[in-house]
Amino acid sequence: MNLSLIDLWHSMGYFAKGIVWVLAIMSVYSLTIMIQKWWGLRKAQQETRKFAPEFSQFLEEDNLTEAIKLAEGYKKSHVARVLGGALSEIKPLILDGSVTVADINSAERAVEREMLMTIVQLKRGLGVLATVGSTAPFVGLLGTTMGIVNAFTGMAASGSGGLSAISAGVAEALITTAFGLLVAIPAVWAYNYFQTKIDNLTAEMTYSSKEMIDNLIKGVSGEFGRSRFTREFNTAAGSNSPISQ
Repeated sequence: MNLSLIDLWHSMGYFAKGIVWVLAIMSVYSLTIMIQKWWGLRKAQQETRKFAPEFSQFLEEDNLTEAIKLAEGYKKSHVARVLGGALSEIKPLILDGSVTVADINSAERAVEREMLMTIVQLKRGLGVLATVGSTAPFVGLLGTTMGIVNAFTGMAASGSGGLSAISAGVAEALITTAFGLLVAIPAVWAYNYFQTKIDNLTAEMTYSSKEMIDNLIKGVSGEFGRSRFTREFNTAAGSNSPISQ
């Protein structure tokens, strides 16, 4: 007996049709998130490619005012959001030309806060993909299990023990498992792909923020070295020197 998918759909019970509708909703939802996430990451990378060279140039020229304005102009760039948010914390002091060690420490904390918020935003939707990828096969298996139960129940009711009596019911049942796998596989692939992309973007944010902090440190007067690093070094060296003994 040859059955098309349309024939199988019409022969399905209400429970199997409900499973198919659930899987269809999961598929549409996950595909929507995939497209939105891909488009958002693509725009972020495009703007970052334009933003990074200009921002680095302003840092080399010690033109932090223009660097702030530039960062504020790139709303989609993950790097611009992190660096712009950090510079905004000390913007009044930067304009006065009085950057101190405390300001740099404040900028470092601002970078960490902005990175946390940006990473959370970049990862938004990945939980749905992970959930769909892990549960869709089991949803399909549930439909398969109930379909096989119905097939054997029908065989028992009809009193016919041949394979032809249950073949249509088994085919109907296995369709839900196949549909569940079709929904799950793209979701798992997309989740792993986006997770790797976000890890790369996080590395870009970390590298860029470290570069900016290093530039701010170079712009501070010798007070920075004397206030912390040099003082600690001299203290440690002085305790081991023959003069102190």
